Amino acid sequence: MRRGQGTGDAAETTAGHDDYAPFGLERDPSTSGLVRQTVETASGRTVVHHRPGADGRSAGRRATVFLHGAAGSWTTWTPFLRAARSIDVEVARPVLIDLPGWGASPEPRPGLDVDSAAAVVVEVTEALGVTEFDLVGHSMGAFVGLHLAALRPDLVLSVSIVSGTTFSALDAVAHPGRGLLRLPAFTLLRAGFGALPRASSALLRGAARVGLLRALSAPVFRHVGRVPRSVLDSFVAELRPRGFLAASRSGRTYDTDLWRGIECDVAAAGGADDVFARPSDLDRLREVVPHARTTLLADCGHFAHVERPFETLRFLGWSA
Repeated sequence: MRRGQGTGDAAETTAGHDDYAPFGLERDPSTSGLVRQTVETASGRTVVHHRPGADGRSAGRRATVFLHGAAGSWTTWTPFLRAARSIDVEVARPVLIDLPGWGASPEPRPGLDVDSAAAVVVEVTEALGVTEFDLVGHSMGAFVGLHLAALRPDLVLSVSIVSGTTFSALDAVAHPGRGLLRLPAFTLLRAGFGALPRASSALLRGAARVGLLRALSAPVFRHVGRVPRSVLDSFVAELRPRGFLAASRSGRTYDTDLWRGIECDVAAAGGADDVFARPSDLDRLREVVPHARTTLLADCGHFAHVERPFETLRFLGWSA
C-alpha cells in the first residue's frame, strides 16, 4: 500500500493543516533527500530525482513514482513532500520523473503520447532497479498512471490520482464544440496553443514579465492571490504548448474501457473548482473502476497537491 511510516524527525512548520497552498516549490533536491540522475530512454534523455540507496540506485526494489501534469515537473511535487515531512510521514522511496518535454528533460520528436510516456516510466524504473511501484499522478500524469496500471499490472501496485484530466478532458479533445461548453478553459487553451504553437511560449513569458503572472495562472488555482510565487512561476514556465498538444492528442481516440481491467488499489482526489475536470469525472471513474475511492476537495482548483496538500495526503492513504 502507499501508506507511509513516521520518520521520527518531523520538520518544523508554521503551516496549518487547513491552510490553502501553504508551501512553495523547493528546487534543491537534497532538501527532500533526493539526487538527480539522467536515464536514456527510447523517447530521449529523461531526468529523474530519486532517493538513492547505498549503491546509488533507488533504495529498495519498490518505489513511489510521481508523474507531473502537462504544466509541471518534479518540483511540482515538493509542496506535497514537504507537507508529508511536516506531519512526520515518510513517502517510501520517492522517484520523481521529468517526462520528456518537461522540466529538464528535452522535448522528444515526435511529441510524447500516452504510450510513450508509459514506456518512459518503465524504462526509468528499470534503470533504477525498481521492480514494482505505487504511482501518484497529477493531471496528465494521472492519465498516464491509469494507462500504465491497465497495461502493466505486474509493475503498478496502486494508483493515486490527483486532479486528474480524464473523461471530460478526453471528451473535449474528441469533441471541441462540446468541450467549449463543459471545459471552456481547457478547450480554449488547447485552441490557442494549436493556433500559435511556436509563439505561445514567448507570449506567456512576456505576459509574466509585464506583471500578468497571476492573471495567467488564475483559472487553475482557486485562490491565485494566495499561491506562492514559486508555484506560479513554475506553472507558466512549464506550460509548454507543443508538449501540451502532443499529450492531448492521445485523448482523441483513447478508449477508457481499457481501465476496466485495473485491479490494483485506485484512489482519486479532485478539486471542486477544477477548470480542467468536472466532478462527474470521479463518478465515471467509479463506474469504470468500481473499487476506486474518490473524493472532491472543497475550495480547490486543479493543483490539489499544492492547494490542499494535507487533505490530499490523508485521503490518498498517508497518515502519521
